[in-house]
Amino acid sequence: MAGSDENNPGIIGQANFQGGKFGLGGGHNRRALSSIDRNIIEAPPYPYAINKNVFSEKFAAQMSNKQQLIPEEAKKPLQLVPNPSESEDYSIIDVEDYKETDDVPMFVQHTEAMLEEIDRMEEIEMEDIGEEPVVDIDSCDKKNTLAVVEYIDDLYVHYKKAESSCCVPPDYIAQQSDINERMRAILIDWLIEVHYKFELMDETLYLTINLIDRFLAAQPVVRRRLQLVGVTAMLLACKYEEVSVPVVEDFIVISDKAYSRKEVLEMEKLMVNTLQFNLSVPTPYVFMRRFLKAAQADTKIELLSFYMIEMCLVEYEMLKFPPSLLAAAAIFTAQCTLCGFQHWSKTCEWHSNYSEEHLLECSRLMVNFHQKSGTGKLTGVHRKYSTSKYGYAAKTDPANFLLATRF
Repeated sequence: MAGSDENNPGIIGQANFQGGKFGLGGGHNRRALSSIDRNIIEAPPYPYAINKNVFSEKFAAQMSNKQQLIPEEAKKPLQLVPNPSESEDYSIIDVEDYKETDDVPMFVQHTEAMLEEIDRMEEIEMEDIGEEPVVDIDSCDKKNTLAVVEYIDDLYVHYKKAESSCCVPPDYIAQQSDINERMRAILIDWLIEVHYKFELMDETLYLTINLIDRFLAAQPVVRRRLQLVGVTAMLLACKYEEVSVPVVEDFIVISDKAYSRKEVLEMEKLMVNTLQFNLSVPTPYVFMRRFLKAAQADTKIELLSFYMIEMCLVEYEMLKFPPSLLAAAAIFTAQCTLCGFQHWSKTCEWHSNYSEEHLLECSRLMVNFHQKSGTGKLTGVHRKYSTSKYGYAAKTDPANFLLATRF
């Protein structure tokens, strides 16, 4: 630093404490604050010079890129002083004097406002550092026209509103006189195997289950025709989702020729009329794709998530949860299973609109299903996900610690 600050009128000299006021000695006794580099913080050209102690210790260190300590006598309330002219003797204004009166000079108000803004910005920065950010999951797809990033959020807002209209009452099976929830579970477990054997798309399976439940909630069915309802629902789902649709004879053969072609076509007409031709519904699969993207899931988490939710398709009691919650809970449970601890990011919470508290009940049921998946008579899902094609997801140890979690 060139030159000395001792006789520089633009730098305020070190003060001596006198009766609650700061006063300056005259002549050669005045010294500048050595802890502030005048090349970094110059006195402003405004008619009033700000004492350097207006800046916090942290802020001064950041400005000078040095770990500097401000003397204790400099850590006093804000002081402002007119720029000295010819006279060497001048007084420094103590801001505390003005707090008892309403006559606060304009330059004092401006400086106080500046200091408050600095403190506020520092508080905001500290809050931002401690809070997990929400990731823009669509930034990488902005040039992909098929990703429709311009209105993808609007689509899922619509799906979330529409999912309630495609859900069935969780106790609808009580209205059926000849079938029960156990028979429904056997049918769906068998259809999962049929879906796997025909190598159909995932969307087809979820739509098939949705059509079955909506039809059974509106139409009484005898036990003998329950399997017919299942194969017809899969036929309709194939026509809606698949490029290459299995023919009617394929479903007749797979059902051991228990039904004729005429019976399948008659049930098809009855089903579409009962459902008023409404096949465009948001199934759990629709939400799974979006939430997996939000979770930035790898293959292991993806396969385990689908394993969780396919186990739920068989269970009648899971009808009480909407499709979006089932999808979010499946991903949450899969992440907890692989990580060994509870994991649900702010990005997942933002896109799913579900917190960990909302997912815990459903997640615990999934853990229970996972524990029992290899036992009993209905093991279709377990066998499917015990193959190399599905990454042996069924052989993963369940997240038992979630059963003891309390919020």
